[in-house]
Amino acid sequence: MGDTIDIHQLVGWLRRFHDLVQDQTAYLTELDSAIGDADHGTNMARGMESVVGKLDSGSASTVDELFKTVGMTLVTTVGGASGPLYGTLFLRFGAAAGAVDRLDGAGLAAALRAGLDGVVARGKAEAGDKTMFDALSPAVDALDAALAGGAAPADAVAVARDAAIAGRDATGPLVAKKGRASYLGERSVGHIDPGSASTALLISALADELAAPSEA
Repeated sequence: MGDTIDIHQLVGWLRRFHDLVQDQTAYLTELDSAIGDADHGTNMARGMESVVGKLDSGSASTVDELFKTVGMTLVTTVGGASGPLYGTLFLRFGAAAGAVDRLDGAGLAAALRAGLDGVVARGKAEAGDKTMFDALSPAVDALDAALAGGAAPADAVAVARDAAIAGRDATGPLVAKKGRASYLGERSVGHIDPGSASTALLISALADELAAPSEA
């Protein structure tokens, strides 16, 4: 576990996210069937399958190039709100990272913060609205705090993963205030938000990748 995350690890992150989404497609769809259109799992699975296809057919040399490809692929292949939200997250991530082939902890945190800001700009969500924000924002805050405390990037991302999972679980008792789920009002209480669940998978995939033994 080093102090930087190279582009190969970032590609590995995306592949791990793909694998987790594929594995959890039915679960994500089940969550969405309770308070949405019952398509979050299948939409995300299709989108990440397209992303992996792009990864297999070309090799980006810089982080901004990689995540521009990922973001645009999700925008064009994922239906509903998830495509624009995740697409914006990755586009902003790449733009903040810049034309580099590796990120240190601060660079990773800044890129994820930019991705979060993009999600907010696109979806207008706030804490407690029962959206992916409720998993992503605590994760980004936890990452910043862990890095500020001197944690190595891999350890800091593990803390961020735990925060994302806690944020996901905390959406259960909330009343949805955004998206299709908001139409249900009080009936949305008792159901975990599917966007927060896929976001927890995203951060978990990053934690798994950074915890994996280096091939170098």
